[in-house]
Amino acid sequence: MTNKDHRSAKPDTTSQGADDGSLREIVQRLRSAPDGLSGWPSPASQVLPSRDALASIVEALRAVLFPGYFGEQELSEESLASHLEATLDRVRHTLQRQVRRGLYVACQEPDPWRCPQCDERAVTLAQAFLSRLPEVRRLLCTDVHAAYTGDPAATSPSETVLCYPGILAIMNYRLAHELLLLGVPLLPRMITESAHSITGIDIHPGTTIGEQFFIDHGTGVVIGETANIGSRVRIYQGVTLGAKSFPLDEHGHPIKGIPRHPLLEDDVIIYSGATVLGRVTIGKGSVIGGNVWLTHSVPPGSRVSQDVQPGGAQPGH
Repeated sequence: MTNKDHRSAKPDTTSQGADDGSLREIVQRLRSAPDGLSGWPSPASQVLPSRDALASIVEALRAVLFPGYFGEQELSEESLASHLEATLDRVRHTLQRQVRRGLYVACQEPDPWRCPQCDERAVTLAQAFLSRLPEVRRLLCTDVHAAYTGDPAATSPSETVLCYPGILAIMNYRLAHELLLLGVPLLPRMITESAHSITGIDIHPGTTIGEQFFIDHGTGVVIGETANIGSRVRIYQGVTLGAKSFPLDEHGHPIKGIPRHPLLEDDVIIYSGATVLGRVTIGKGSVIGGNVWLTHSVPPGSRVSQDVQPGGAQPGH
């Protein structure tokens, strides 16, 4: 066939009817297949939180927390207050809707969308969250300071805000953590997982993290749900703060919510590739070397490297 013949050839439609029948059969089978989500309504009858809407909320909040760095950049001292107020008003309304959708999933009422308690709670939770933003900003400013002072390659605090994946991940975490503390379902995890997909840094919103937290480079960092991190802690790429084991219930399922991740006291440094597992305590001022596998507690001031056997942590000078 010549190129001209090829261009003029018409598509074969003789099997279109059979294809349509096959697609209808596939759709019917998909609709009748068990979804494995016991107790959940069918997807067609519920409205879940929107990933796109949450991403827009987080981006708007970045512009509120660090005006001029994100969002509208041509702001004057005179226009700043009104700009922030208008942005927060938009965030509040959008957040209320997304919180309401999260509450829908957890609501036990027969028709959650006609639950006035959930409607009122969504309004209250959104306002309570916004009232926490000044404290979130204070904490983030300490994180920015830690990144700038802790990295000799950083030329300015502004560079860490605009360029460092660790700062982006910590922003999402600190926002998500406040929502989790308020009892908002689903949204906190969606917000931290958004940062995870962008940065490769996985921080569970249930983690507790103190001031001046610095993640350098960051790719491959994993911080589990019940980890507790003190102030002025620094960790590097590839660090895992994970669980050593998962206690099971009588049905063989992992018991959820129990403390199972490490506790890092103030001024701890953990270098790249290190793995710390279980409900162990890393004492204040300790340094954990690169690629160390650690499943036991160490006292304050310890220095742990690959050539130290379990139980043989060396005290620092």
